[in-house]
Amino acid sequence: MREGFEGNGADKPVEAARRAVRPSQRRRFYDAVTIAAGAGGQGDHAVCLDGKPVRTPARRTLAAPVPELARALADEWAAQGEFIEPAKMPLTRLANTIIDGVAAAQEQVAAEIRKYLASDLLFYRAESPAPLRARQAQHWDPVLAWARQALGADFKLGAGVVHVDQPAAALDAAGAALPRDPWPLGALHAATTLTGSTLIALALMRGVLSPEAAWQAAHVDEDWNMEQWGKDEIALRRRSSRFAEFAAAALVLGLLRER
Repeated sequence: MREGFEGNGADKPVEAARRAVRPSQRRRFYDAVTIAAGAGGQGDHAVCLDGKPVRTPARRTLAAPVPELARALADEWAAQGEFIEPAKMPLTRLANTIIDGVAAAQEQVAAEIRKYLASDLLFYRAESPAPLRARQAQHWDPVLAWARQALGADFKLGAGVVHVDQPAAALDAAGAALPRDPWPLGALHAATTLTGSTLIALALMRGVLSPEAAWQAAHVDEDWNMEQWGKDEIALRRRSSRFAEFAAAALVLGLLRER
C-alpha cells in the first residue's frame, strides 16, 4: 500500500485533516498511475500507484465518488517529477481532508459553514467611496438576489464592519441548501473559507457563478485597494496559492454537480 501525506491532528475535523497533509517532500517511488473502480468502497474509484491504492494520512483509500474526479486526482500524481510536491497537489490535499476529516464530522463542518453565513462577506458594504460601493453592488447584489429568489433567503445589509444580525428565517433557508454528502460539503467548506462567503460558495456549487466570477467577487475590496495603492507581491503570491486550493474545490463541486 502507498501512503499519502502524513502529519499530526488537531481538534477541529477539517483542521485536523488539513494539518495531516501539510507539505513535505519525498522522492517519487512509482511509475504507473491508474484508477481501480470499487477499490475504495462500493461505487468509489481509487487512485493506484503501480497497482497499489494510495492511502490518506489516516490510512484510508484515496478514492473519489465519480471517475472524472478520480482521473483528476490521478493526473496530479502522474504530473509529479523526481520529487512528490504536495504543495502542487491541491486536489489530493482536499480529497484527503474530505476522506479523513469531513466524512466523520459532517455536522461540525456544516456548523462551521453556517457560522460564516451569519457574517457573510456580502452583507458588509463600504461606507465610501462611491465607486467601491458600486463595484461591491455589481459583484455581490446578483448573488444576494439569487439567494432571495432560489433559496428563499432575504438578508440585511450593513455599512462598515458593525455586525448585522440576520433574520433566522434567512439563515435557516440558506443553511438548508448545504449538501449532505461529504464530498460536496467538504468542497463547499473549502470554498467558503477561501472566499469568506458561504453565499459565494453556494452560488458556485449551484453553477450560478463560474469559479473565476466567484473568485473575483471574493476579492473586490482587495483588488480595489491594490488599484489605489499599488500591488503587494507577497499578497499576490499568497492569493495565487489560495486560488489553486479554490480551483480544486470548484472542480469537485462542478464534477459532482454534473453527475
